[in-house]
Amino acid sequence: MTVDSALKDATDKMDKAISVLKDELAGIRTGRATPALLSRIVVDYYGTQVPIQQLASFSVPEPRTLVITPYDRNAIAAMEKAIMSSDVGITPGNDGTVIRLSFPPLTEERRKDLIKLVHHRGEEGRVAVRNIRRHSKEELEGLEREGGISQDDLVRSEKELQKVTDKHVAEIDEVVAHKDRELKEI
Repeated sequence: MTVDSALKDATDKMDKAISVLKDELAGIRTGRATPALLSRIVVDYYGTQVPIQQLASFSVPEPRTLVITPYDRNAIAAMEKAIMSSDVGITPGNDGTVIRLSFPPLTEERRKDLIKLVHHRGEEGRVAVRNIRRHSKEELEGLEREGGISQDDLVRSEKELQKVTDKHVAEIDEVVAHKDRELKEI
C-alpha cells in the first residue's frame, strides 16, 4: 500500500458515507411531496420483491401531492399494500389507474422531531468520516513503522488526510443544514 492509495481509499469511503447520509435524509418527509420518499419501498410483484421505482412513474402535480402511475395496472393493489406497510405514514388512494399520495402539512411537534432526526443522522455521518480517518491514519503509521515511508511523508500525508476529512465534514454540515432549512419551511 502507498500513501496515495491510502488517501484515495479514505476519500472513496468518505464519499460513500456522505452518499448514504444523503439517501437517508431523502427518505425523511418534509412538507413537500417527492418520489425520494418512496425510494426504500419494495413491492411484492408476482412473488418477487421489486423496488417501487421500477414499477411506476412518479409526478408531483402539486407541492403536497405525489401521483404514482404504474406501468402494470394489476400491480396497483400490491403497490398500495407496500406503501401502507412502509414508514411513510400516508394512506394511498387510487382511482384504478393511478395512486395518489396527499401529504398533510407537518405539525410543529413532528417538524421538531424530524429536525432532531436529521441532526442525529448528520452526527452519525460525521462519526463515520472520523472513523475512516482514524483507520487510514493507523494504516499510514503502520506503513511508516515498516519503513515504507519516512517520518516527513507520514506528517505530510496525515495533514492531507485531515484536509480530506475537513472537506467531507463540511459537506455533511452543508447537507444537514439544507435539510434543516427544508423542514423549517412552512
